[in-house]
Amino acid sequence: MDSRRRSLLRAGALLPASAALAALAAPAAARYAVPMDIPAPSTTPDVLARDESYWSAVASHFDITDEVNHLENGYWGAMGRETLASYQRHTAEVNRGNAWYGRHAFPAQYMAVHRQVADMLGVGADEIALTRGATEAMLALIGGYNRLQPGDQVLYADIDYDSMINAMRWLQQRRGVQVERIALPVVPDREQILQAYDAAFARLPRLKLVLLTQVSHRHGLVLPVAEIAERAHARGIDVIVDAAHGFGQIDYVVPQLKADFVGINLHKWIGAPVGVGAMYVRKGRVADLDPYMGETDDGRVGSRVHTGTVNFAAYLALPEAIALHQRIGAANKQARLRYLRERWTVPARQMAHIEVLSSPDAALASALASFRLRGHTSVEDNVALQKRLLDEHRIFTTHRDGLDSGACVRVTPSVFTRPAQIDALVQALAALA
Repeated sequence: MDSRRRSLLRAGALLPASAALAALAAPAAARYAVPMDIPAPSTTPDVLARDESYWSAVASHFDITDEVNHLENGYWGAMGRETLASYQRHTAEVNRGNAWYGRHAFPAQYMAVHRQVADMLGVGADEIALTRGATEAMLALIGGYNRLQPGDQVLYADIDYDSMINAMRWLQQRRGVQVERIALPVVPDREQILQAYDAAFARLPRLKLVLLTQVSHRHGLVLPVAEIAERAHARGIDVIVDAAHGFGQIDYVVPQLKADFVGINLHKWIGAPVGVGAMYVRKGRVADLDPYMGETDDGRVGSRVHTGTVNFAAYLALPEAIALHQRIGAANKQARLRYLRERWTVPARQMAHIEVLSSPDAALASALASFRLRGHTSVEDNVALQKRLLDEHRIFTTHRDGLDSGACVRVTPSVFTRPAQIDALVQALAALA
């Protein structure tokens, strides 16, 4: 245990905010000086997860504010320095070349990036379209899905993202379907999740489409998507997966989800510039989506979504983001994020006044995890709790609502988060008693 951590833990409560920030800021300022080479890992991901020299090298590729203890990295993922430099360089190139560049040079460069993204996702280039984010992809998939007849049923859950829930509800107007909803237990085990979906499939004889969120933005629950998808397909139910928070922090390729359609973010856990995502349509399924608002039906996935004029530079900076992601390695990233999550959720579970909304089963938990003061489930309670963490301890988080069990405060570390930052959170939670 290093001396900074000992000093933080000794008192059983946080240092005053100014002192805590000073303790955290000094090493941060040093690491921002010159990015270090990230060494090739020589051990297993679980062992590497605790190698602070390795993760200091990773952190040196990011320039993150020290104004707060930044534990809200689920909104979007910061670009690495190389990605930021590429984005700035391409922005200047696009601005200088103007329409000449956009019409002559950009298309070939864009298609090269498109192929690189497909390779990373483990799919064919003809199975994806690049979008401005997972939400755009998901809304195109849900709204365009055309295998519904009046009286058919569609299903979503309380853990799903608000925009996708609204789109599923809208299908009642668009397609004349019956919209169904389930709520999962607060911290379910694998069997409870499967039972919930099995029960819904069994009681809804005209169910044609189910929305699954791989990693819930509310509390980080990871669904066993592939297993649910297999059970759905056995009943003739199609599966749309929201993988906004999944791809990049969990080690897998898209076909392993066994889904028919998937929306993906590349600006969260891959670290692309904000405004970059992808839409996956399993080979042979394009016809099950309407062309986007009268687009010519040329059989391409791209005809099922229309992004308009894109941010050229954001897409052209993707290779650097992918390179940094692959240099770290998805399995190593997943192990590190799990280690940081457990570093605060394990002690928090021992605090009588804290309710942790994160599964102790590693297969069902992600980097994101939430908590609340026991018995305090209103939005107002958790907005106040988030504010208290910021005002009293300079810890930046975000509140989430929408779960049937009530609102909560979400904590999301990243690959540049240091154990001292997590330990400061643990002490702040103890002080809340």
